[in-house]
Amino acid sequence: MIPAIVVFIYLAIVLYIGIFAFRKSASSGEDFFLASRKLGPAVFLLSLFGTNMTAVAILGSSGFAYRNGVGVFGLMASSSGIIIPLTLFFIGTRLWALGKKHGYMTQVQYLRDRWEMRGIGTFIFALTAAMLLPYIIIGVMGGGTTLETISGGVVPYAVGGAIVAIVVMSYVFFGGMRGTAWVNAFQTVLFLCFGAIAFTLIARSLGGFPQIMGDIADSPKGYLLSRERIPPEEFFSYMFIPLSSIMFPHIAIMCLTAEKIAHFKKTVIFYPICILLIWLPSVYLGVVAASQYPNLDPGEANNVIIRLLADNTNVLIAGILGAGVMACVMASDSQILALSTMFTEDLFSYYGGRQKFGAKAEVWAGRAFIIAIGVVSYIIALQLKDKANIFELAIRFAFSGFAALSPVMLAALFWKRSTKWGALAASVWVLFGVLGTWYLTAISDDMAPKPPVARRPQVAQAGGGAIVPIADTVPGGKRPGPPKPLKPVQIYPALGNLFLRGPANVTVYGFLPVLPMVLGSALLMILFSLATPPPSTATINKFFPPKEDRTVAG
Repeated sequence: MIPAIVVFIYLAIVLYIGIFAFRKSASSGEDFFLASRKLGPAVFLLSLFGTNMTAVAILGSSGFAYRNGVGVFGLMASSSGIIIPLTLFFIGTRLWALGKKHGYMTQVQYLRDRWEMRGIGTFIFALTAAMLLPYIIIGVMGGGTTLETISGGVVPYAVGGAIVAIVVMSYVFFGGMRGTAWVNAFQTVLFLCFGAIAFTLIARSLGGFPQIMGDIADSPKGYLLSRERIPPEEFFSYMFIPLSSIMFPHIAIMCLTAEKIAHFKKTVIFYPICILLIWLPSVYLGVVAASQYPNLDPGEANNVIIRLLADNTNVLIAGILGAGVMACVMASDSQILALSTMFTEDLFSYYGGRQKFGAKAEVWAGRAFIIAIGVVSYIIALQLKDKANIFELAIRFAFSGFAALSPVMLAALFWKRSTKWGALAASVWVLFGVLGTWYLTAISDDMAPKPPVARRPQVAQAGGGAIVPIADTVPGGKRPGPPKPLKPVQIYPALGNLFLRGPANVTVYGFLPVLPMVLGSALLMILFSLATPPPSTATINKFFPPKEDRTVAG
């Protein structure tokens, strides 16, 4: 229980930070939801990065690398290190300027004004809220998995998930954006340090980096050191995933909290470095875990880093590093606050709640929603234990859906001729894309190709009494070659290779659904905008003022 106790101490510190932020807060909605738009450069950078690095970054990426090897780094980290800073620079700064000028607190508020729409804005709110929920569920799953593993099962998954959910809801409930940003800044420092320390200690315990890599290269797991396990079509598809970053409500809302536009400069510079410090050790440890714990189930693969820590460091260090993992897992606090902000501003206040009940009721409505969304996420997370890989759950629903909404935001910000009907057509396409992915995944689970079950014998007694693994050999003393990649199967044979089911995901002609979702969204945005009348001249001039009327915000 020593590692678990260390993690509990960490949770208490985080809770205190949130309560301290509550003592510094004002009673206004802008202060609760946006920290009065006064976050400094350091807190802004750390909280913006931290809010985007949830359980997907450490637990999800290591679990995915456990099965697919080092190519996972190329899937997300390399493209994210380029695309996300560019979106922050070109889109985040413009959102900040518009929010500062017109008082926007959410994306939907801006889109409603930009395209003179009401009900369509509510539909976009509902769609983004539904797609953000899996991200919050992932945080609860990660918390339950971490505490269960690090305590050796003394703290069950259900209890661990409940503890994390309660702590997160508490400091978000009291501290709002200020508490969330302070906690995220603290947690980001913690998990940035975690990667380098865990990498060093585990490598040293297992004989050093060169020996570990040499042993893996000479073993049946050698294929994990190449990209061959990931088909080229899927690899290319992942380049579209980072487009989701700026469409995530928690990222867009975080962009509105900066005190000055200059704060974005350092963020754009340091963001790729932070991604490297998180993803590189996580992917590496996932590959190492594949050689140490072969044949884990998808749910079990989520906790391979925790297993390595428990088996290769002393209990105190394991607890401290476990707190680092927990820091990354608990970054779902920003998603909870973002949903609360959207509910309060895009529904409660927009439909008369603020005028009828006052500004204080606006804050309490947001706090009530925080509790509701936390409870719902926890209940769903209980049902998904050992049934879903964190990384794949995020890719299927959260990342793909928000990436496909990026043409809507790009059109709103940079294309005068875009219309609300184009936004509606693109959003409906995204809805059907997400539902179609869910449906095809559900009906094809039983037909998904699975590797043959061939668990190696556990251990054998060596002459000196030590416990050593039995060698992976076949008759004649030769090692078996790497397993052949599993061939995807046709979901509907009559449609040929249109819909294929691989071991984990549904694909469209071999590409992940995110590719046709993004391209289809962009095409519909263009076609329906050109076929329908544009917004009024006054609205266009409001957001695209003539050159002589333009001023530089900030």
